[in-house]
Amino acid sequence: MFGLGLPEIVVILIIVLAVFGLGKLPEIGSGLGKAVRGFKKALSEPTEIDVTPKKDPSDDKKS
Repeated sequence: MFGLGLPEIVVILIIVLAVFGLGKLPEIGSGLGKAVRGFKKALSEPTEIDVTPKKDPSDDKKS
C-alpha cells in the first residue's frame, strides 16, 4: 500500500492522534466511514438515467 510499512503507519497514527486528540478520533472515523460508504454507493449506481418512453403494446392495436 503505497510503500508504507507497519512502522510508517504507526508514526502517521501517532501524528494524527497528536494533532486531533482523542476526542476527535471517533468523529474522524465516522466521517471516513461515511465517505467510503458514499463512494461505494456512487460506484454501484448507474451513471445515466434512461428517459426514453417505453413502447406500450396496446398502442399498436389502436391503429
